[in-house]
Amino acid sequence: MMADELNLQVNIGSLTLPCPIMPASGAFGEDMEAIIDFNRLGAVVPKSITKHPRKGNATPRVCETPSGMINSIGIQSKGIEYYMEHVIPYYRRYQVPLISSISAESIEEFAEMSAIIAGAKEVAALELNISCPNLKGNGAAFGMDAQATRDLIREVRQVTKKPLIAKLTPNVTSIQEIALAAEEGGADGLNVANTILAMAIDIHSRKPRIGNVLGGLSGPAVKPIIVRMIYQVHQVTSLPIIGCGGVMNGEDALEMILAGATAVQVGTASFVQPTAMLDILEEIKQYMMQYGIADIQSLVGQVVTGKHNEGES
Repeated sequence: MMADELNLQVNIGSLTLPCPIMPASGAFGEDMEAIIDFNRLGAVVPKSITKHPRKGNATPRVCETPSGMINSIGIQSKGIEYYMEHVIPYYRRYQVPLISSISAESIEEFAEMSAIIAGAKEVAALELNISCPNLKGNGAAFGMDAQATRDLIREVRQVTKKPLIAKLTPNVTSIQEIALAAEEGGADGLNVANTILAMAIDIHSRKPRIGNVLGGLSGPAVKPIIVRMIYQVHQVTSLPIIGCGGVMNGEDALEMILAGATAVQVGTASFVQPTAMLDILEEIKQYMMQYGIADIQSLVGQVVTGKHNEGES
């Protein structure tokens, strides 16, 4: 089997991606065009956009941890007007789909922003970052509450027919419950998942190593947790899943695909090696040729467990 015989196309609702590998929001930007060919990716996903400009959180915003990193950027943003006038037009030059990641402070704001951004013909799909806090609720993330998740997706569904991807938070007791709520609300796909809430302390100064005290843990350390969550979500919903968290190489991406992910986002790996996404894609191709697999979609959810019910060990 030759590389040009492989079918790498995958579908997220009505959206067709030329391959399953794409950047995670916040780990990708226009400057990377000097290093990699964006047209070889499955999609481009710029940093989450907010309605109004935001300076972000206090510094330091990033620190290394064993097998990972903690970040608390605070969704630094130039606001939706800049996004519409500059960011979206920039991506017109590329052939791959543009997925816009949206962060908002209320359900109404999510719907308002979604209507505006989805109105741009260049935008192929919306990724709703429901991991951000609901400031009209109790301050907990929308994605921590099934009813809030259901209501949010349902409201956004009313303003656009474009594919909606709910970016779930892993900081929940049952991610399956939240996934089902997103499906009931009208989501076309699920991103599993955002970073895991974490903390690191400098024992010499006795101060938190992140200016915001708490931040999101990403990198290899979180991958087994995310693989578990993908597997659990795949068991309860028919929605396509985008795996996100700790993918550093092709084997990591294939783990997520076998657990149930249709596509995979790459974040921390791109900070370590800017060509990581394309390297991962090539490793997947080599795996498919090695095992005579013609269609990447035939691997989705094909982990062999020998079990019908999974419990804690």
